Amino acid sequence: MLKLENVSKFYYNKGVITSGFTKVNLEFKIGEFVVITGESGSGKSTLLNVISGLDSYEEGEMYINGKETSHYTEKDFEDYRRKYIANIFQSFNLVNSYTVYQNVELVLLLNGYKKHEVKKKILEIIEQVGLTKFKNTKVSKLSGGQKQRVAIARAMVKDTPIIVADEPTGNLDSKSASEVIEILKKVAKDKLVIIVTHNIEQVERYATRIIKMNDGRIIENNEIKKIEEKEIKRSHYNNISIFNKYRLGFRNTFNIATKFLLLFIVFLFISSAMLAEYASFQMSEAEIVDTGYSIAFRDLSENRILINKNNRKFFTTDDYNKIKQIPNVDYIVEDDIFLDSGTALSRNDYSLYGYLQEISNFKGNIDVGRMPEKENEIILQIRKDHYLIKEQLNEVLNKTYSVLKTVGINAYSNEKIKDLIIVGIQYSYENNYDIKFYVSKSVLNDLRNQMNKNYSKMKVFFNNKYQQYAVEPNDKVKKGEAIVDDDFKYEYNYYRIIGKPLNIYVSNTYYNDELDLTISNTYTKYNFERRTGLENYDSNRYTIYINKDEYNSLYNKPSYQSSVFVKNVDEIDDTVNELEKLGLSAKKVTDFKINEGQTYQIIIKIIKVVVTIILIAVLFFISYLIIRIILKSRNIYYTTLRMLGATYKTVRRILDIELFINSTLSYGTLLLFSYLVKTNIIHLEYIAKLSNFLSLREYVLMYIILVLMSRLISRKFARKLFKNTAINTYKEEV
Repeated sequence: MLKLENVSKFYYNKGVITSGFTKVNLEFKIGEFVVITGESGSGKSTLLNVISGLDSYEEGEMYINGKETSHYTEKDFEDYRRKYIANIFQSFNLVNSYTVYQNVELVLLLNGYKKHEVKKKILEIIEQVGLTKFKNTKVSKLSGGQKQRVAIARAMVKDTPIIVADEPTGNLDSKSASEVIEILKKVAKDKLVIIVTHNIEQVERYATRIIKMNDGRIIENNEIKKIEEKEIKRSHYNNISIFNKYRLGFRNTFNIATKFLLLFIVFLFISSAMLAEYASFQMSEAEIVDTGYSIAFRDLSENRILINKNNRKFFTTDDYNKIKQIPNVDYIVEDDIFLDSGTALSRNDYSLYGYLQEISNFKGNIDVGRMPEKENEIILQIRKDHYLIKEQLNEVLNKTYSVLKTVGINAYSNEKIKDLIIVGIQYSYENNYDIKFYVSKSVLNDLRNQMNKNYSKMKVFFNNKYQQYAVEPNDKVKKGEAIVDDDFKYEYNYYRIIGKPLNIYVSNTYYNDELDLTISNTYTKYNFERRTGLENYDSNRYTIYINKDEYNSLYNKPSYQSSVFVKNVDEIDDTVNELEKLGLSAKKVTDFKINEGQTYQIIIKIIKVVVTIILIAVLFFISYLIIRIILKSRNIYYTTLRMLGATYKTVRRILDIELFINSTLSYGTLLLFSYLVKTNIIHLEYIAKLSNFLSLREYVLMYIILVLMSRLISRKFARKLFKNTAINTYKEEV
């Protein structure tokens, strides 16, 4: 069955050639119990490794079932070991973190058996070696004799025609050694058992043949009992199933807590380093972009689109409903004038200056206080490090603030427009220090009138020319009429002013309007109060008084310009096209930005790409070195898998799965941490700031890179395990 003709094994080390054994000629049959003995260094273990396919040979020929093996590649020897050889090692080569059952099961899983197919067989073998009550005990807790029994059970369950054992009793007491040999003798009835030992007395009475070696040569080949040639039955096997690969990979991930924790920390460090580096460059790039400015617009958010109707008419509810149907639209700010014009909320001796937003656009949670329930209740969004929050929070929350006529530009007055109550506060973690007020739609409508007034120009036309006079609303004036200062009569012939026409024109960026009135009366300082109902006549200020409702109609207008904010900035151009299809004029607000840092922005982008590539490369090699050190404790495990029949692809795949699970768990933990920081459950301001510069795309990309790195590490590590013969790799690690 197994034949060696003039087989020699040599070792090469730094130009020096040494002999393992020389010109060995042997033939073995099924049913033999062969004992190879000799002094240490005689070559007996080397011979056993060559026979078992764990090591190569350089000279002669070894036949298995009459077939030559000198041309075998390492892959061929893997196939040979799986079909014909079961090993029992002197140092057991068991997985200490596995139970007795799992160690025996391991060899069957590697050889393509399914879990449900092997249970009965494994339990029978464990019973045969007397370890039934220890089947769920971890091997690390067993005695030396018990461990050797597990090794024998593992060899038996593989059911190969050849069992080779290297010093199987070398670490055992005499009683345990005798029990182990008895078990091997029973196995030898229908198998070829080859034992290497230096203690011939323990096995001599069981042997059918004793071979003695000295200095790499056979000096005695004594056949004690004649064995008839039997039919050889090689072991049948399949490739390991995907399910079993994942089973072993998952089991290996968690079976040693220290190893798992160290790998988890390494992958967590890699993930954090990559995300932090990329986010830092994104933030630097954004800061350069933010340095741009616009004369017309304050809010230069890159996801903002300005919209007007091409027919210059105001927006209707139907218009907004159509806009909301566009997939990339996040929300609409109907009165976008408030995005670019600040509003002052005053109380006692201080004011809060910020920007108005409709409450329907509020996102996130309230950090202090509650959500508004009434029309005049509002939410304040402000940085947590603002001095009012740090020092006077109780003086801010649930207090009444007055909106003055300081809305917009070129407007100043101590006159109140509206009283508002701050009932909720949300902390802001944005780069800027802008304050936002989230108010009801009715409040925005009221303030829009004042905003329109502040941004509009008014002209008065009478006596065939335009005049710059103040116009004020008055309850005592009827519609269609106007009351003017009596001095206006000097503008007309014969001082006839009553009944003369007076036209008022209002214009701003968004609309034009006019009133056609008739001068119905005049006032002097003597009848001023009676005609207008007002006090304090000012002789230096010529004021025209008109009907209050008509006056308000000049400014009480719906929105003529709004802003759309998109979800995905990368698709903003497509969104602009969709808006234009609705008959709208749509412009990105960034088109109006004057940015003097574009050159720096390009440089930052180039540096970001280069540094990211370098960082990934550096992290890969550092992580490989660290993970290699961590996995060094597992080298024996993976080498043992190889000896038990696992191929390069199998070992690599199991290692792939183990590192994939580790990397995924670490990355998932990092994402959870980022979420907790971003939602302010964990208060780390700088990290929250960085996380704002990472989109879902970046998170997915970094995860893909991390998984690819773990796969490259596993492949590199697996190649190292298979770059030499199985026994040499094992010796390197031992």
